[in-house]
Amino acid sequence: MVIENRYDFVLLFDVKDGNPNGDPDAGNLPRVDAETGCGLVTDVSLKRKVRNYVGMVKGEQPPFEIYVKEKAVLNKQHERAYEAIGASDATKSGDKVDAARDWMCRNFYDVRTFGAVMSTGVNCGQVRGPVQLTFARSVDPIVAQEHSITRMAVTSEGELESRRREGENRTMGRKHTVPYGLYMTRGFVSSHLAAQTGFSDSDLDLLWEALANMFEHDHSAARGEMATRGLYVFKHDSQLGNAHAHSLFARIQPKQKEKAVVPRDFADYQVSIDKESLPAGVSLTQVVG
Repeated sequence: MVIENRYDFVLLFDVKDGNPNGDPDAGNLPRVDAETGCGLVTDVSLKRKVRNYVGMVKGEQPPFEIYVKEKAVLNKQHERAYEAIGASDATKSGDKVDAARDWMCRNFYDVRTFGAVMSTGVNCGQVRGPVQLTFARSVDPIVAQEHSITRMAVTSEGELESRRREGENRTMGRKHTVPYGLYMTRGFVSSHLAAQTGFSDSDLDLLWEALANMFEHDHSAARGEMATRGLYVFKHDSQLGNAHAHSLFARIQPKQKEKAVVPRDFADYQVSIDKESLPAGVSLTQVVG
């Protein structure tokens, strides 16, 4: 069943001795707000982790296929849609683009969740997704550290000979980390847009599951320790909503403890949650935290 309520949510996650989202335009340094020093993680990075989680737990089978994934040839997916709707009643008197767009929404979780532009190759239209995320921003300024690393192995005989001539036996490299950072992102779920893509209650439950567990299956040496520390969901009793999102987000306030001079763990923070006098028609569920 398609969702009938509006939702707003706050996601808290942290990183320890890792790079949560490198900037390719800055030598893969952790992304940072140049004016405040606060760390940034793009919405695209977070959506990638949701896609990876859903693809893993659902086995990439309809209706939970993933449209945007590594080495995916997007135009081939568009061709699949046209093949599937070729003889359907929907195309006899209607628009093939609309029928193809509906097929893509039914089969691909990330299309009906985040939306997609599918006008390359054979045109499957555009979808504006009901779920949107902001950039994640660290609660406090971060420090981006740079570390020298070495590689003992070589990639070719030529490199080996070059090392012997120069009297070297290692290749030097660089690695960037954030000692610790607590990040917060905000999200929005529109029931009106969900009606256009078929985003259902079960899809929503899968989204909360993915946000709660996506870092558990995304570990790597580059990302260090990352974990979801809080997921707070505001549910509205109506489609249009019963309060402004910014006023609800202000009720979740992570703050560094006074004794934590240099925060290096989530225990160095406290999260204030204002549950009192919520606006009429709004409820708060603490999914994680």
